[in-house]
Amino acid sequence: MAKFKNLAAVAQSSPSSQQLMQQGREFFQAEQFAQAATVWQQAATVFKTSEDRFNEALALNYLSLAYQQLEQWQEASEAIASSLAILQTNENRNTGTEQLSILAQALNTQGHLQLALGKPEEALAAWQEAAAAYSQISDTEGAIGSQINQAQAMQALGLYRRARKTLEQVEISLQNQPNSLIKATGLRSLGNALRVSGELEKSRNLLQQSLKVSQELDSNSAISAAQLGLGNTARAIAQRAIVLKNTATEKAETQAALDAYQAAAEISSSSKMRLQAQLNQFSLLAGSRQFSEAESLLPAIQLQIEQLPASRRSVYARINLAHSLLSFVNNRDKLTNNNQTQITDVANVLAIAVQQGKTLKDQRAESYALGSLGELYELSKQSQEAQNLTQQALVLAQSMNASDIAYRWQWQLGRLLKDRGEKKEAIKAYSVAVETLQSLRSDLVAINRDNPDVQFSFRESVEPVYRELVDLLITTEDKNSQENLRQARQVIESLQLAELDNFFQEACLDAKPVQIDQVDAGAAIIYPIILKDRLAVILALPQSSLRLYSTLKPQQEIESIVNELQQDIGRLAANNQQVLQSSQQVYDWLIRPAEAELKQSNAQTLVFVLDGLLRNVPMGALHDGQQYLIEKYSIAVTPGLQLLPPQPLAREELEVLTAGISKERQGFSELPNVERELQQINDKVPSRILLNQEFTNSNLQKEIKLSPFPVVHIATHGQFSSQAEKTFVLSWDGVINVKDLDSLLRGKEEDLSRPIELLVFSACETAEGDSRAALGLAGIAVRAGARSTLATLWKVSDNSTATLMVRFYEELAKESTVSKAEALRRAQLSLLQERRYKIPYFWAPYVLVGNWR
Repeated sequence: MAKFKNLAAVAQSSPSSQQLMQQGREFFQAEQFAQAATVWQQAATVFKTSEDRFNEALALNYLSLAYQQLEQWQEASEAIASSLAILQTNENRNTGTEQLSILAQALNTQGHLQLALGKPEEALAAWQEAAAAYSQISDTEGAIGSQINQAQAMQALGLYRRARKTLEQVEISLQNQPNSLIKATGLRSLGNALRVSGELEKSRNLLQQSLKVSQELDSNSAISAAQLGLGNTARAIAQRAIVLKNTATEKAETQAALDAYQAAAEISSSSKMRLQAQLNQFSLLAGSRQFSEAESLLPAIQLQIEQLPASRRSVYARINLAHSLLSFVNNRDKLTNNNQTQITDVANVLAIAVQQGKTLKDQRAESYALGSLGELYELSKQSQEAQNLTQQALVLAQSMNASDIAYRWQWQLGRLLKDRGEKKEAIKAYSVAVETLQSLRSDLVAINRDNPDVQFSFRESVEPVYRELVDLLITTEDKNSQENLRQARQVIESLQLAELDNFFQEACLDAKPVQIDQVDAGAAIIYPIILKDRLAVILALPQSSLRLYSTLKPQQEIESIVNELQQDIGRLAANNQQVLQSSQQVYDWLIRPAEAELKQSNAQTLVFVLDGLLRNVPMGALHDGQQYLIEKYSIAVTPGLQLLPPQPLAREELEVLTAGISKERQGFSELPNVERELQQINDKVPSRILLNQEFTNSNLQKEIKLSPFPVVHIATHGQFSSQAEKTFVLSWDGVINVKDLDSLLRGKEEDLSRPIELLVFSACETAEGDSRAALGLAGIAVRAGARSTLATLWKVSDNSTATLMVRFYEELAKESTVSKAEALRRAQLSLLQERRYKIPYFWAPYVLVGNWR
């Protein structure tokens, strides 16, 4: 919510103008933004006529805020530009506390506008200037808010380390303050911001601090707001536990969220806060199948919503309730004729929301309401009505360039057309939805920015759009159409990028399509994708048509076998016959149907763009009944050809920076063979060694800046996880998180002509029980800026690792024509041929991600 100050500014104004300002404020806080804009425009005109320049600037600032809420960007830009033009003239600059306060507010408003328009650099500059102005007049709350905003802009610019430092500084400044409402608000704002960026444990910690301060101050409104934040964070942790299949955590966190929502509702004196808490509580109860509890809460919510005056909050409250009611009905009874009464009730709730959106001239709210009503008709199989409503919602969203909701209606339209058997039209609708999502990449995390209490779920709101489009492309009558297969391949790669963006909670890089022939004429690219009723595989060979083959099996059965293989192969005590059986099954799905084409193509390297659980399985360990795949081909994995620069490794400059920890450190066990590993690598190729105390974050960065090494080899404990905050490597002075690796490893930012060619992690492992942990491996590969990364899927004996790594460098240094993938293959085969290391547990976990040449 915007801050409103200085309604009695420097010059005295007529009561009517000040009344207009107050009236506009009331409209704005009631979320009646069109009315607020009208009134503030009138106020600005009155102030201009009476030459009351500061109040005119203030009114124009407020006017820009109202236009931003309505997504009328041109009008918002003009209003704030006029406000700042008044405030920043020489005679008006720095003339007093009140004027500086208005200037700070206007700069904050400008920053929000610029970020919304995709101009994060300008937003950052505006917020820095705002923070300086707030500090000059000792407005602590304003300065803290501007710093939190700056971190948001830094993240949008990819300056993640700076963003984190800024937020840490905010936290320190808050901790050093005496308990006050400003401190409680600052801690809460920071906690909520960290939840949006995926740092859930830190979010909870700060919200708990805010709650404690609020309780000591005995402020019911602050206590209620902190409890609502804690409920939302617990709910986000529960959703993450669902993805990780951690039932115990899901159950505990769901209950923690429900308790927090209950507490927020009970203590709040604000009807808005109470309603929001109860809506979230009802939504969670419905989603977690606690039907009797949800039913008992419903009458109180319905009564409060009926009493709400028309506002954006009223529209969103009705939409929120409607979606929760649908979830309630779906989970309890399914959509049958028996619950037609409930469906009619939901339709009535949404119809009122649509009408209120129109009355308010709030196109975003109206679009949400229309689209949600269309979804209801879709679920109740009223296809034509659903399509009409969805198209109306889409026209509104597109008219104000609201891509974050337009893609939903494009996807919904695609589903409706698919259900009617209009596959070509459905493909068009889905394709536009995917294009919209790609244009939205940097803002995916903020998809619900207008309603942050609705939890965003990538797995439910984004991922299915890509998968359903691939399914459509490969199941049409012309399923072998090269055009369809090319598009399907591109969509699979785009999904990989979207998953990495979601992993980092920010857009990690730009990507451009690359043809396989440009990368390696001797490589075959294999794209498996797990769909609801099949495992589909697209094979790309140089100078050949794309080939599609599928195995018709339910997704659950495919994932069960893949999961079983992943669990068994990474255990030394596993039954190797069982491992062989599972690996042969996966071989039959991915490789067997294409054996003849692969042989005929003379492919030497198989490159896999893996999907889902398949990422956790080493492809080299797949078995044809006679041989492992690694015995026939070099193997590599990539998140997509779009991420690959085409250059191979320059061998004449092969120098290695090695860093490792052999001693017990920070609760991690010793790795006694690390010292031998680093020394023996040094015997094969020229190296600079950072061992134990020498391996610090600053030393690593300093060495890379002094002489940017083409190869960086890190032998230390580490973990790959599907959560960025749990993906790290251990240095002597702490853990290096994946989000900090890029600034450590990229060296001099201006010297991008020589990036790291190969980044090796020789003692890391994927997080136990994390079905998507290998996403962290791809994340490290991308974030570090290295062309390729060599790492392990599970932690193995550091003795066998040392042997393999030394052999790998020996092969790499031996012949300039040997690719990284082939050097790894030879090193793995040398272990496979040793009696004590012949089972896959020892040689299989090494995975090359990225450029394999």
